Amino acid sequence: MPQVHVLGPDELRAAHVLFAASIHRDTVTDADWDAASRSYSPGRTVGVADGGALIGTATSFPTRTAVPGGAALDTSAVTRVGVRADRTRRGVLSAMMRAQLDEAVGRGEPLASLRASEARIYGRFGYGVASRGRHVSVNGRGAGWRREPAGEVRLVLGADIEPTLTALHDALALRRPGGITRREAWWRWQVAQPVEKHEHLIAAVHTGPDGDDGFALAVPLSEGTFAHRALKVNDLHAADDDATAALWAFLTGIDLVDRVDGWLRPVDEPLELLLADPRDCSVTGGEDETWLRLVDVPVALAARTWGDGPPVLVGVHDRLLPANDGVYRIGGGTAERADSPPELECDVDALAMAYLGDRAPSLLAATGWWRVHDATAPARADALFATDRLPWCGTYF
Repeated sequence: MPQVHVLGPDELRAAHVLFAASIHRDTVTDADWDAASRSYSPGRTVGVADGGALIGTATSFPTRTAVPGGAALDTSAVTRVGVRADRTRRGVLSAMMRAQLDEAVGRGEPLASLRASEARIYGRFGYGVASRGRHVSVNGRGAGWRREPAGEVRLVLGADIEPTLTALHDALALRRPGGITRREAWWRWQVAQPVEKHEHLIAAVHTGPDGDDGFALAVPLSEGTFAHRALKVNDLHAADDDATAALWAFLTGIDLVDRVDGWLRPVDEPLELLLADPRDCSVTGGEDETWLRLVDVPVALAARTWGDGPPVLVGVHDRLLPANDGVYRIGGGTAERADSPPELECDVDALAMAYLGDRAPSLLAATGWWRVHDATAPARADALFATDRLPWCGTYF
């Protein structure tokens, strides 16, 4: 097994160069490296070396993830994972992923989360797709909205964008399962630097009856002509459908804008129902969003709330973290270990697929992700795992 070590500050630039090469991108310039270096959390970057040269790297940062019921659990957000092209399929990635899981256990982080470049990679490390998003395109010259948007929308400009949106984000994002807190480095990279470089950002805030309750951040796309432009929504969080409709209506109503695209929007965002003509919203694609790993299954199960209904016994298998193995009795508002045969059984990656409410246990059972030992168990599990809203994060890292 390759030897994994925690990288020191003097090794981070090499790690960044290696990661950029692994995803076929240019690395940051010398001028931008100071800002990029601050996006690495101290002591959380690992690497593998061969002959004195770095051949693999992965990092993480601390965040919190909202789970059903409103609790927010400490989470290891895994990112910038890369292996040098001539050193792949030699156990380098496996060694780094195992090391990161061990570190998460040691830090007491019940969850780990990542965004996967390839879907076939991370299931073997216990990660499962726990939230999904869709890509949409809204016609800015269409029939408009079914009703006049409520509340007021104002633009936020320049240096005021970052503090205004930062203050709003966590309160809004953690209302929905799957939402995560954002660190200062994320805002610096995504907002502050573009503002300093005088890039054109459109930042809008919605004010409802109880104050500010939503925001959107959009940028113009390069396509189109002077009088026919398209915008891309990079960030939009809202407390309710009124705020959602008002923000989309504002963006589609901006002069010279023909179209507004949204990337990885919530699957249950009701744009078609809010528009006067539902065909003014086109779904252009969809993909997985959050890949979740339950690092501490007992803590994670105990932290979320459960629906009403008779209890169910779920057996969990975790090849990498065997302390999670066991049968869990879920029901009566609690989840705890049980000394009983399982009625349903799954691996830890398949448990993550249901944990936030994205996939019903009965669907996972029907497609072979969960194994059934009691024919009545899937329906009972559906009632217990059910959530009022589908999970969604809305933060890419």
